[in-house]
Amino acid sequence: MNFAFNEEQNAIREVVARFSAEVLAPGYRKRDQEGVIERDVIRQLGEMGLLGGELPEEFGGSGMDCVTSGLIIEEIAKGDFNVGYIPLLTSLNGQIIASHASPELAKEWLHGMTTGQKVACIALTEPHGGSDAANLRLKAEKKGDVYVLNGEKTSISMADQADVAVVFARTGTVEQRASGISAFLVPMNTPGITTTRFEDNGQRAIGRGSIFFDNVEVPANYMMGDEGKGFKQVMQGFDYSRALIGLQCLAVAQQSLDETWQWLTERTAFGQNLAAFQGLTHPLAEYQTYVHAARMQCYHALWLKDNNLPHNAEAAMNKWWGPKLAFDVVKQCLLAHGHTGWGEDLPFAQRLRDVLGLQIGDGTAQIMKNIIAREYLPK
Repeated sequence: MNFAFNEEQNAIREVVARFSAEVLAPGYRKRDQEGVIERDVIRQLGEMGLLGGELPEEFGGSGMDCVTSGLIIEEIAKGDFNVGYIPLLTSLNGQIIASHASPELAKEWLHGMTTGQKVACIALTEPHGGSDAANLRLKAEKKGDVYVLNGEKTSISMADQADVAVVFARTGTVEQRASGISAFLVPMNTPGITTTRFEDNGQRAIGRGSIFFDNVEVPANYMMGDEGKGFKQVMQGFDYSRALIGLQCLAVAQQSLDETWQWLTERTAFGQNLAAFQGLTHPLAEYQTYVHAARMQCYHALWLKDNNLPHNAEAAMNKWWGPKLAFDVVKQCLLAHGHTGWGEDLPFAQRLRDVLGLQIGDGTAQIMKNIIAREYLPK
C-alpha cells in the first residue's frame, strides 16, 4: 500500500494551493456577503484544468484519477469552502452526464462545464420528500418528441446560478417509487422554469432555493439513462461525491487547525506562550488525529473508486463524519482564539456556518449510517 501522492499530484497540489491562498481566500467573506461565486473565478478554475479532470478527454476532461480530483477540491476548499463546491458539482454531474446522456448531448454540455463556461446543479429533493429521495412527485409526461415537466424541486444548491440541471422526475406511478423515476438534462433557460433563493445561515455564495417547472418542455433525447431507471442508474454517482464532500469539509478543518497552531506560538498569556498550555494544545492534538484519520478514509474511498472496487459504505462514512468533525474542529479553533475568534474579522464563524449545512444536504448522518449498516449486517 502506498500512502504518498506521486510527483505529478504534488505539483498539482502546489499550484492549486497557491491559487487558493492568493486568489480565493481573500474573497471568501465577500462572496458570502454578495451571495455569488463570480463566473470569472469559475472560468479560471476551468482554464487551470481543475474542473472535471477525471472525465474522458472526449468530454473535456484529462482522464485524471479520482484521488487527484479529491486533492484539487481539498486545496480549493482551504481558501474558500464555497468555491470548492464548483469542482464537486462538476465532477458529480459530469460523471452522470458522461455515463448516461447521449454522446452528442454530453459533449455539448461537458465541454462548457470543464472550461468553466457552464455550471450544473442537481435537482433531486422535493418539498415533501427530504431524505426519502425516491418519494418524488415532479411529473414528466411524454407528449410526442418531448417530455413536459410540472412540479417543484427544493433545497437545490446553485439553483439560481446554474446553467443546466440534472433533474429527477416521475415518468411512472408514485407507487413504483424508484422504479418510476427518470433523469433529464434540463437547460435552466428553458421556458417555464423559475427559481427562488432561501435566506440561509451559511453557504450563501453557493445559494440554495427552489426550482419550479410549469409545463417545461424537454426534448425526449435529453433523458439520461433508461426511462424509469434513471434514479437507480444515476444515484450510484453519489458515492463519489460523498468522498469529495468529506475532503471539502476536512480541508476547512485542517486550515483552521493550521491557523490555530500558528496562533498559539504567537500569543502570550500569564508570561508564557499559549503553546505551553496543555488545555489548548491537547484538544487540538486530539482533533488533528481525527482529521488525519478521516482524511485518509476519504482518499481510501477515492482509491477504491479508481480501482473499480465497491465503496458504498466508505463513501457514507466520509459523508457523515467529515462535516460533523469539521464543525467540531472549527468550533474548537474559534474558542482557542478567544474573543478575536468570535469576530467576523477571522473566518471561523463563517466556516462554522458553511460546513454545518453539509450535515443536512446531500444525505444526513442518519441516512449515511443506514447505508453503512446495510453493508455490514449479515446478508
